[in-house]
Amino acid sequence: MAKYTKEQIFQMAKDENVKYIRLMFTDLMGMIKNVEIPVAQLEKALENKCMFDGSSIEGFVRIEESDMNLYPDLDTWTIFPWTAEKGKVAALICDIYLPNGAPFAGDPRSNLRRVLKEMNDMGYDNFNLGPEPEFFLFKLDEKGEPTLELNDNGGYFDFAPTDMGENCRRDIVLELEEMGYDVEASHHEVAPGQHEIDFKYADALTACDLIQTFKLTVKTIARKHGLHATFMPKPIFGINGSGMHCNVSLFKNGKNAFYDEKDELGLSQEARYFIAGILKHVQDFTAVTNPIVNSYKRLVPGYEAPCYVAWSAQNRSPLIRIPAARGMSTRIEVRSVDPAANPYLAMAVILKAGLDGIKNKFEVPAPIDQNIYVMTPEERLAHNIKALPATLFDAVENLKSNLVMRDALGEHLFERFVEAKEIEYDQFRLQVHPWEREQYIQMY
Repeated sequence: MAKYTKEQIFQMAKDENVKYIRLMFTDLMGMIKNVEIPVAQLEKALENKCMFDGSSIEGFVRIEESDMNLYPDLDTWTIFPWTAEKGKVAALICDIYLPNGAPFAGDPRSNLRRVLKEMNDMGYDNFNLGPEPEFFLFKLDEKGEPTLELNDNGGYFDFAPTDMGENCRRDIVLELEEMGYDVEASHHEVAPGQHEIDFKYADALTACDLIQTFKLTVKTIARKHGLHATFMPKPIFGINGSGMHCNVSLFKNGKNAFYDEKDELGLSQEARYFIAGILKHVQDFTAVTNPIVNSYKRLVPGYEAPCYVAWSAQNRSPLIRIPAARGMSTRIEVRSVDPAANPYLAMAVILKAGLDGIKNKFEVPAPIDQNIYVMTPEERLAHNIKALPATLFDAVENLKSNLVMRDALGEHLFERFVEAKEIEYDQFRLQVHPWEREQYIQMY
């Protein structure tokens, strides 16, 4: 993303007829929040003097500790092109600070900065992320509420008229490109009504910012087409769910630390340690990368989602895949992440797990180059292939016992995340669901 000065932002706001600015930040659950100000208050915002009530935000603070300052990141300045009619709206993504000038420990973005600093202290320059977010498009009813009616019956790489979401997807891409995104591909996914738009990798912090603005853009443009876009992992039973595969790589001294031209697979020892770290911790950080009850309806065999802990440089059934490109493009694809995840927290735990593998020189297991989905339980046992947690409850219990992941989140975020997820699962557990009535109300 472009690097801007205050003067350049003032000039762009004037030249582009910007009337309002959204000071955006992300809460514990990954929801985008904002304080909207008129352009007359832009100077105050850029001096870090805009405040908000943190006690009203999920996972933040108690009412007696509520004052928070928004520190806009000038590099995130974005003008929303679809808001041009009566003066445009722009946005700045913010870090959250306490009134005493200290970073707020409950800010997911600031927490990722902290883990990235740990990476820098280990001698690495950069941690890159290339995300592949998927989403569904549903029709809206006459009241503008989302229905469960999909907008098409298309399949993988289909096009109009089978893919009725093509025009909507194209408009989303056009808006993203006008906002500065480098969109690499967009296509219909495997399931009816399911779509994917991929944009170029960036450093992890920037990529997470792009993911958040991407979600906002997709939902906004979809509504203009009479559609509701959802990043819910598994909105419909019996078809594929939505993932957000994360392609990650470490750089040192300007070179890709995951590449070794002398290795049989083109992977460095550091890459293997990093993979081993992820495999060691993934059962414990899944609560963060797959954070809602519905996430575990996707992580089941038969729908392409990885539910077994393994890696491969060839097939797509394991949790980690190594794409074919090498050299500067060598990367590790973590396939279990879903788009409900808070990207800042997801990157913090993935990076921390990988760095732990490097620090402790964990030995990576042998790659699994056969289809895990068709293996028998005995074959998986023989290959020491474990499964991801089956429910949010199991995932949170795993997370609670992992001190490395606790440190990846920091005490504030860790405690509040665990508390929120235990409440969420309990609310789900106590509900009587339609399936239960269909199965039992006449039988018993």
